Amino acid sequence: MDMRCRYLGLSLEHPVVASASPLSGTLDGIRRLEDAGAAAIVMPSLFEERILQEREAIHGLSEVGAESHAEVPGGYFPPTSMSKIGIGGEQTLELIRRAKESCAVPVIPSLNGVTARGWIHYATLMEQAGAPGIELNVYYVAADPEETGSNVEHRVERILTSVKREVSIPVSVKLGPFYSAPGNMAHRLVTAGADGLVLFNRFYQPEIDLQAMRALPTLDLSTAGEARLPLRWIGILFGTLGRSSLAASTGVEGPEDVMKYILAGADVVMTTSSLLRYGPQHVSTLVSGLRAFLEVGGYDSVIHARGALSHRDCGNPAAYERANYLQVLDSFRPGTFEP
Repeated sequence: MDMRCRYLGLSLEHPVVASASPLSGTLDGIRRLEDAGAAAIVMPSLFEERILQEREAIHGLSEVGAESHAEVPGGYFPPTSMSKIGIGGEQTLELIRRAKESCAVPVIPSLNGVTARGWIHYATLMEQAGAPGIELNVYYVAADPEETGSNVEHRVERILTSVKREVSIPVSVKLGPFYSAPGNMAHRLVTAGADGLVLFNRFYQPEIDLQAMRALPTLDLSTAGEARLPLRWIGILFGTLGRSSLAASTGVEGPEDVMKYILAGADVVMTTSSLLRYGPQHVSTLVSGLRAFLEVGGYDSVIHARGALSHRDCGNPAAYERANYLQVLDSFRPGTFEP
């Protein structure tokens, strides 16, 4: 069985990639993921806020961000201690260097900037440190009711264009699903130079603590049911993006989820939650399970299976989705689901 595939122009032994998580935030964790069989590894995002906090902690400042981007209104970050910052700029760059020296699989850094200059500056430093590619983590909640959807979309395009102008390594964009026309946004980014798209980013939602009467940040690991939205859009986009790669993210629990994403049209399948639940060794379970599914399906390679159940051959994806919607509604009968 030929499990080989390509992502961002990189040759991988198979399509299972360890996405950003605490497991990939240290060299020891990266080595464990590589030993477990991950074909590539994505590092945790370097947030420019952390760089600014890092400087603040060092210099004893309380206000930073004179040229703040709209992603962080006001540009103020509360005073913090170095122990609360997390992985910072120099740590990230050193980790890229050490991973390049000691790992055989691609280790891809992720970047989430605050200022326009920050995106470019740190992307350039990552390339100089030896990164084989960069993932732009566009994690942005448009909470300002005065901000239009077109402004949000143009910002993402500008970020990508600015970064691509300064680096020569491949760049992917990790997107959230909440665009009015995700397909159009995907094509605009490919036109702007994206070498790959990661679908989709998960937005962490706050919880209300009734005892403390305050909003709390929460982080829930993804479940297999969350794969349906990215499955739909990967299936729609397959075969329409030229040479740009499609990476699936969210809802990868077992080998069957990997197989579904491949059939929809993903080049690679990224997972975090399942590795946090079961440990790095779960990579081998996903890979061996995918191989078994391919064999049962009569496929001789991952490439042969890729996109076999995409929307490409249905002619009109929009009509297909409406027909599917009607079919789901018509199939429901009272009592079908247990409470």
